[in-house]
Order: sequence, then C-alpha cells, then structure tokens
Amino acid sequence: QVQLVESGGGLVQAGGSLRLSCAASGSIFTINAMGWYRQAPGKQRELVAGFTRDGSTNYADAVKGRFTISRDNAKNTVYLQMNSLKPEDTAVYYCNLVNYRNNIPRNGYWGQGTQVTVSS
Repeated sequence: QVQLVESGGGLVQAGGSLRLSCAASGSIFTINAMGWYRQAPGKQRELVAGFTRDGSTNYADAVKGRFTISRDNAKNTVYLQMNSLKPEDTAVYYCNLVNYRNNIPRNGYWGQGTQVTVSS
C-alpha cells in the first residue's frame, strides 16, 4: 500500500501563487509515475501535471507556463508550484502515484485531495 498526503491548498486571489506538496510513503516501486490531477464541480478529473515513469514531465495546456511540477526523490515528495492563478483553476487537486514493474502499471493510488480556490 501507498499513502499520499497532500498539503498546500487554500484560498488565493487571481494572479496569486500556491505551492502544493504530496508526500508518498509505503510500497513505492523504483519505477513509478507521480502527478497532480484536479476536479472542478461538475467536471471530470483531469491531469494537471505529472512525471512519467521515465522521468519526463507533461502539463495540461491550460497550465503550461504557469505551473511547475518538481520532485524530491529522497523525500518521495512531489510539488506543484502554481503561479498566475486564475478562477478557472479552482478545483480539488489530487496527487496520484502509479507503480510500474516491467513497464506495466501494477497499481495506482490517490491522495485525499486538497481544495484550491481562486477568487476573482
């Protein structure tokens, strides 16, 4: 089992910044993918930014140039720096981890979510 603990959400004005953290613990495989998703009311959960299993990053078009994902492997922690926030960024943000073995996803885990609210 893997536990993902998110922190850093909150209320911020448009144009402001927030930094989310996701600390992973438990049975983390050497090869894994970690990332951030978000879900706004009435919408499907969507990928915001993530590390693939080979370490490359990908971003949703809506956040490119504003959000930056980073990780501290020693701490098994992934961060999401969010700048120039917009009201449409308002959502619950979830951390996700997928363990891989032999390039095949074996299991996936979600954090409990952290609310980000951007006021106009």
